[in-house]
Amino acid sequence: MYRKIQPLASDLIDDTSETQAQSRLYRKVAWRLIPLLFICYVVAYLDRINVGFAKLQMQEALGFSDTVYGLGAGIFFIGYFLFEVPSNMILERFGAKKTIARIMICWGIVGCLMARVSSPTEFYVLRFLLGVFEAGFFPGVVYYIGCWFPESRRGHMLGIFMTGIPIAGLFGGPVSGWAMSSVSGLGMAGWQWLYIIEAAPAVLLGIVAIAYLDDNAKKAKWLTAGERERLSRALMTESERNVSRADSSLRTAMTSPRLYAMAFAYFAFICGTYAVSFWLPTVLKSSGVTDVARIGWYSAIPYGISAAGMVWLCRNSDRTMERRWHTSLAAMAGALALALLPHAPKDVSVTIVLLTVAATGIFATMPLFWSIATDYFAGTPSAAVAIAFINSLGLVGGFASPFAMGWLKTATGSLTSGLYLVTGVLLLGALVLIVCAPRAPTTRPSADRCAA
Repeated sequence: MYRKIQPLASDLIDDTSETQAQSRLYRKVAWRLIPLLFICYVVAYLDRINVGFAKLQMQEALGFSDTVYGLGAGIFFIGYFLFEVPSNMILERFGAKKTIARIMICWGIVGCLMARVSSPTEFYVLRFLLGVFEAGFFPGVVYYIGCWFPESRRGHMLGIFMTGIPIAGLFGGPVSGWAMSSVSGLGMAGWQWLYIIEAAPAVLLGIVAIAYLDDNAKKAKWLTAGERERLSRALMTESERNVSRADSSLRTAMTSPRLYAMAFAYFAFICGTYAVSFWLPTVLKSSGVTDVARIGWYSAIPYGISAAGMVWLCRNSDRTMERRWHTSLAAMAGALALALLPHAPKDVSVTIVLLTVAATGIFATMPLFWSIATDYFAGTPSAAVAIAFINSLGLVGGFASPFAMGWLKTATGSLTSGLYLVTGVLLLGALVLIVCAPRAPTTRPSADRCAA
């Protein structure tokens, strides 16, 4: 009996040792790559939303209407949408490291040029070019993470990466307020310094990316030969399994009604995300705060609390293995807070509370939603196509939301109609998700897929 059990015990020990070795390896890879990618995303997101703070001074200085501002803020996503696929084709040809570096350096330069805007046409062109040069960054990083982590660990890494959204707002508000108040008058206006201070780091990060990143495990000299072999073998096995079923991927993805329903839900959540990101400083100003430095510090409160709330909601979703209601209720809470803003008294504390609820609920929909999508499509040949399609449609929401709110503010003289519109879209997206999203994950996700 002992001799029969002994090999089984040895196998169990071997399996445990292999699992521990893999955990150490992926932890090593994560600490090497994820911090830099996270910082790049924070700078990228800050560079696309800093126009919301610059508006506080730039709009009056240049005589822009709210329609001009809304169109300029949203036209970024048209450039991003049109050049997302070409950017990823370039990535496949030249590699992730060069592509990520090219994106960072080019958008950093264009971001600095925003300081020289003097007319609506220049504003539109530079915002469009900013989208063109940043195009492919998010899907490029998703692809890059896939070059290092298998499906069972990819969701967790993506969750850490996406917390860059609230973190960008947390640090961006105070920095923006400081730039527009303390540096103003040193050769340029405060809003001009804002663009340069927040865009220039992208150029530096692009240079760092060239020196620091490797395209794949085979080129990573900071891994041992055994680690490179183990990592490459695991990823190659997964790739061969997916390629063997790839012929039906496009047909499977594009004929699924659930795919289109989930894409619309994501579009709705994107509308809410950029309604908060682009208009939060304006809402704070309308509550009676006139000093731009104070607006910057006050804006950090909703972003900071939303980052913590985002982590808590995602962890609770993982713990309970429930996705639909976590996502939909978060969207509903954010929508309700937006709808209450026009009726709030002109008291900054009340405004901050409502903005905090809105930011927490709406921002949390992003990783929660992607947990639903990746759980549902994981392991299927349609996964890459489905995720790319959903992401592309969501980018249309990034254009529609700020433009519609800007046009309505110009037409009516207030943000009330725009906030009601976004509220309605969010509620509809939440309802569609409840009805159409899968009721439970098709597979057990890895621990803490949604957040760090």
